[in-house]
Amino acid sequence: MNERSYIQAPEPERAPLWYDQFMPKSGATSSHRTLFDVTALRGVLFRQRWIIFGAIALALLVGLILTIIQHPVYQASTTLRVEPRGLYVVEGQDVAPQVFNNEISSYMSTQVSVIQSYNLALVVAENLRLDALSNLLGSDLSEGKSAETSNQEWLASQQTTAASILQGGVSADIPYNSRIATISFQSTDPMLAAEVANAYADAFVTSDARRSLESNAYAQSYLREQIAETRERLRDAEQAANAYARNNGIVAQASAAGDGASTTTTAASLAAISQTVATAKAARIAAEQRWRAVSEIPASQLPEVQRNAVIQGLQATKSQLIAERTDLRQRYNDNYPALAEVNARLIELERQIASTGADIKVGIRSEYLIAQRQEQALNNELRSVTSASLNEQDRRVQFGVLEREAEALRTQLAALLERFNSISTAANVQSGSITKLDPAQTPYSPVSPNLTRNLLIALVGGLALAGTLTVLRETFDDRLRSLDDIEERFGLPLLGHTPYVDRKGLSDHDSDQFDSLLESYASIRSTIDFAISREHNVLQITSSQPGEGKSTSALMLAELFAQLGRKTLLIDADLRKPSIAKLLGIEAPEVGLLEVLRGHAKVEEAITQGPVEHLDVLAVGSVPPNPVEALASQDMKKLLDDQRKAYSLILIDSSPIMGIADAPTLARHVDGTIFVLEANKVQFGQARSAIKRLKGVGANVFGIVLTKYRALTAGQNYDYQYRYYDKDGG
Repeated sequence: MNERSYIQAPEPERAPLWYDQFMPKSGATSSHRTLFDVTALRGVLFRQRWIIFGAIALALLVGLILTIIQHPVYQASTTLRVEPRGLYVVEGQDVAPQVFNNEISSYMSTQVSVIQSYNLALVVAENLRLDALSNLLGSDLSEGKSAETSNQEWLASQQTTAASILQGGVSADIPYNSRIATISFQSTDPMLAAEVANAYADAFVTSDARRSLESNAYAQSYLREQIAETRERLRDAEQAANAYARNNGIVAQASAAGDGASTTTTAASLAAISQTVATAKAARIAAEQRWRAVSEIPASQLPEVQRNAVIQGLQATKSQLIAERTDLRQRYNDNYPALAEVNARLIELERQIASTGADIKVGIRSEYLIAQRQEQALNNELRSVTSASLNEQDRRVQFGVLEREAEALRTQLAALLERFNSISTAANVQSGSITKLDPAQTPYSPVSPNLTRNLLIALVGGLALAGTLTVLRETFDDRLRSLDDIEERFGLPLLGHTPYVDRKGLSDHDSDQFDSLLESYASIRSTIDFAISREHNVLQITSSQPGEGKSTSALMLAELFAQLGRKTLLIDADLRKPSIAKLLGIEAPEVGLLEVLRGHAKVEEAITQGPVEHLDVLAVGSVPPNPVEALASQDMKKLLDDQRKAYSLILIDSSPIMGIADAPTLARHVDGTIFVLEANKVQFGQARSAIKRLKGVGANVFGIVLTKYRALTAGQNYDYQYRYYDKDGG
């Protein structure tokens, strides 16, 4: 690490609890802030309080004046009951489209639009009495009438003008959860307001009834035309179907299912033969399977043979002869005639049994062959009928089209006739979907002007104006005010802040304000003392522009360090406008910093004793014509190197940064720079440029001190920030 390296941060185990409040870790963000910063809002309201109060007061004054100069306006209201589906007494009244539950709200909104329409306003104007129409227009109907204009044309033009006035003055409302419509009209004449409201209600009810009758009449006329047209088309369709069937030999007969359907003779034959073929095929399959099952089995083992009565009788006779032969062999030999006869009979029985079994097996095969021939014959017949049916089916396609067209026209004609009869029955029945409830009464008190309402509107407008002006002022005002702005916007640690103290409080060392100032500088001194090492003990104090409190901060910190017993040297390096001597209340010395740098005097001759023990002050004697050369010289560097070992801490009050090169030049010779910012004065861009200029020359910006901090302007309570320092604050 080089000589001007940044001062080492303290070890974590040595850091006190308050250290993080003043010097947060690098890379800290403001993610802990809430989305709605109450403190920032409170600060904005305090800073712009006069703009806010002025805008609100102006808006209230304008609202009061407008209320005073307004003419009284009266409002009359009448109510109607609106039924979306109407009252259907007989079938046929539902000519209008059905209103579903989810469309009732849209239907009600449509009725409001109808009431506020120009068409209904023109109807109301035509229904008003002439004197009411004159009162609405505010003049006699005969005024302005030219000789070329007829009375009827002039009255129509006046009614058109009145309709525009009526449309602008009428209002309608249907609550969301109600079906009661309210029609209101406002006028400076209370009697005219009531008459117009009632005229609107009557016109709306009449227009609804007339619209229902017109819809019914239109439906009857339309249905008559459709019925005549459908009848003509049905006759043509039936004639075309009959002619096609006659020309193509399509003969229909009733369906065997008895369901009223019809079919052709060929189709019926095909169905019957198909059923017979299916039965024959099933018989052939059964016979074939039976024969295949017994063809390889000896006849004597067949179940049919074994169950045959003849075979069973022969087998019984055979058993008797075998028993008889067995008995004879016990007494005689095989040449005995009776025994030979028995053997001959047994041989004959064996032949008969074998012959009968073979006949039965041949019978099974014969049944299979017969079933096979029957199936073949029926298949041949089926192919013949199928061919004829396919030929007919091609012709029935077109015939079916003609039949379906005729049937559709029959159904359509029946529906049209039924609908026409229903509408004709309901032609003169009123549905009663809109009925008048309460007529409008003449109002006795005006609804406008309303002082309370106008003032509330003015208050809202004033708040909006105040908010707009506040946002604009805050947007273009980039001054630094709060403590959070320092670390978040500059990325540098905040060493501390001092409260705003007026000159009277600063001169009175026994005041509470001075105690608060002293305690705040003590906190800053503790932060600096904790963070810096004793080997890097030369600190520069500067600011972006004059008057931010850098000289006061340098003097206060020097006194506080000296009170700790640390030998401190305070150097006034502001060679353009020195102020340390003035702050100390002493005359500017004849021998000062410039004389020491030029070698005209020794350091010991130029140093004066400060107001406290262990504090030495090197003030400015004469002001050089070119301060930059003096501060950039090796003499300045040598002076600091020589005094570094003699003093525990050296504080240098340098010139402001903006516009001159003194502070950046001096920053090369010191171990660190403390940047002083005055709250509510310095713009962020100016302060950022100053810090950037310091860093551009390799300066070690140690941290920032915020001076003249106003808690209320930043959005915080003064007591919250400083009551701990007050004498009575605990």
